Amino acid sequence: MSVIMPMGRAGFAWGFLACVAGLAFAYYLQYFQNLEPCPMCIFQRIAMAVAGLAFLLGMLIGGQSWGRWLAGGLAMLASIGGAVIAGRHVWLQSLPEDQVPACGPPLDTLLGMMPWREVFEVVLRGDGSCAIIDASFLGLSLPGWTLVAFIGLALWAIACSLLRPS
Repeated sequence: MSVIMPMGRAGFAWGFLACVAGLAFAYYLQYFQNLEPCPMCIFQRIAMAVAGLAFLLGMLIGGQSWGRWLAGGLAMLASIGGAVIAGRHVWLQSLPEDQVPACGPPLDTLLGMMPWREVFEVVLRGDGSCAIIDASFLGLSLPGWTLVAFIGLALWAIACSLLRPS
């Protein structure tokens, strides 16, 4: 079974590497393909980074059952949070043009004008820049693929928490 699904520290290491790969791809799209992230994309990156840090924690302390549960639980929560944001993003992209909210100011401007809690609420409501589909692959937009990745990471975190290393 360990050939198919490595558990223990190795399982957490694979989760960490998946998060690093996801973030590296996002930065590649931004800096080499000139796709500027919308505010929801930035929040998805934050969720991916938090999940990655939780998987890294599991890699460091994953030998103990409490460590597997703690790190797996944190990775699962971050992944579910990211899936919620990505799901909202996909929903915004599916709206007809006349129902898309108006574009708001950039994230850095919002952070200078409001407390972070209000910024979080504004970003989750979404705006017109979040509804634009810049790229797609096999019929899914980038937030759609991110949603798939977060669901996979959440399931992987559960598996890392529940299955004992051999």
